[in-house]
Amino acid sequence: QVQLVESGGGLVQAGGSLRLSCAASGRTFSGFAMGWFRQPPGKEREFVASISWNGETLDALSVKGRFTISRDNAKNTLYLQMNSLKSEDTGVYYCAARDAPWSASGSRDYIHWGQGTQVIVSP
Repeated sequence: QVQLVESGGGLVQAGGSLRLSCAASGRTFSGFAMGWFRQPPGKEREFVASISWNGETLDALSVKGRFTISRDNAKNTLYLQMNSLKSEDTGVYYCAARDAPWSASGSRDYIHWGQGTQVIVSP
């Protein structure tokens, strides 16, 4: 059974940094794309970043230059380094995995999801 477990969320002041992790189990994800999504309070889930099997990344415009997605295939772990955080980055952050090797920005392209980790950025 595939499991994705996020960690690293919390409360941080604007301008600060957080690093999210997503530990995958139940299967090796090295040949598949993975991504991060978030759901701000009262809003729809939105794409944050994705990484292909070969390390190529795709970022949402709202986080470009501030967030970095990466993966450690040996540890079957996905990361999201978030710098220069803003209050609008507040939300529940979800890790997701595809059954395909290339990045995608649509939530429907992902079939495995974690339970989410809360990020709160105070002004």
